[in-house]
Amino acid sequence: MDLQTVDTLLTTTRTVRKRLDFDRPVEREVIERCLKIAIQAPTGSNAQGWHFLVVTDADKKAKIGELYRQSFFIYANARGEQPLRHASPEQMQRVVSSSVYLANNMYRAPVLVIPCIEGRVENAGPMAQAGLYGSILPAAWSFMLALRARGLGAAWTSLHLRYEQEVAELLGLPKTITQAAMLPVAYFIGETFQPAKRRPLEEILHWDSWD
Repeated sequence: MDLQTVDTLLTTTRTVRKRLDFDRPVEREVIERCLKIAIQAPTGSNAQGWHFLVVTDADKKAKIGELYRQSFFIYANARGEQPLRHASPEQMQRVVSSSVYLANNMYRAPVLVIPCIEGRVENAGPMAQAGLYGSILPAAWSFMLALRARGLGAAWTSLHLRYEQEVAELLGLPKTITQAAMLPVAYFIGETFQPAKRRPLEEILHWDSWD
C-alpha cells in the first residue's frame, strides 16, 4: 500500500464550499461507484441499515436548498459574533464567507446526497445514539474520500435537519428513517487541497486518564 498516497487522501479531504463546480454535471455512475466503496465501512452488528438518498431533481433541490438557507441564517444570527473555537480571525472570516456562499447556492449543487440510517434514537440513551450514528457516519466519510480520489468534493452539512420532517415528506422518507447529514456533491475547481491547520495533538491526546 502506498502510504504517502493514502496519507495525502486522508489529510486533504475536507468540506468544499466555494470550490464546488455547480455548472459541471456529475455522472450517475461516479456517485454509484463511490457509494459501493462507502458501504464497505463498518456498521454496528453488521446490520447494514444504511440508505443513501441521492437528489438530482431541480425542483426538489430548490426546496431543500431554501430550507437549508433559512436554517443557516437562523443558526448564523444566533451565533452572532461569537468566534469559532481555535480559529484565528482570518480562519473565521474564511469559514463564514464560504458558509454563506454555500447557503445561498446549495440548490445549485449537481447532486445532494443524504446519508440515512434505519431507526430513531432521539429518546434513547447514549449507547443507542452512538450505535445508530456510528453505523452511518463512517460510510458517509468513506463516500467523501472516494469522491476526493476522483476529483470531486462535498461539504458535510446538517443544518437542513432543523426541517427534517419537511425534507422527509418532500422525499417520501419513512418515519422510521434518520437523516444523518446532507452532502452537496460536485467536481471541485482548482488543483488540490492542503492539510488544514489543526490544534496540536498534545492538547487533545489523553493516555490512561483525562489528566
